[in-house]
Amino acid sequence: MKRILLGCLLFAASLHPALAQEWDELTTRQQEVLAPLADKWPAIPEERRHKLLRGAERWNSLTPGQQQRMRNRMNAWRGMSPEQQAHVQQRFQHFRRLPPEERARLRHAQRRFRNLSPEQREQLRQRYGDLTPEQRQKLQERRHQQP
Repeated sequence: MKRILLGCLLFAASLHPALAQEWDELTTRQQEVLAPLADKWPAIPEERRHKLLRGAERWNSLTPGQQQRMRNRMNAWRGMSPEQQAHVQQRFQHFRRLPPEERARLRHAQRRFRNLSPEQREQLRQRYGDLTPEQRQKLQERRHQQP
């Protein structure tokens, strides 16, 4: 009975790609995504491998359009200075600490902004840029009071 159970567990583990640890155990799609790490794979700690494999699975689940947007974002990130990257990371951490309702409100506002025409976005940026620091503060306070 124990042998059957062990056999079933080993079989199940072989079907789950996230459990594959050696490079030759990865699926072809995982190897394609992780190809830049092929030479370093044996030296990567197990926990890091699991994270990389989860990332590869997420990548492979994206549509081609989503993958292209991610490539663009990664290229933009690489083009940032370390200071800019640190600033973006700080803003992201701040966002993650916000209450879910506030995050939802910000996402909604960002979607509305993205749906504006380029001319409308530029006009809005210009209007915001023309505000004094006090006016900007009041605008922020009003936005935080809205339901």
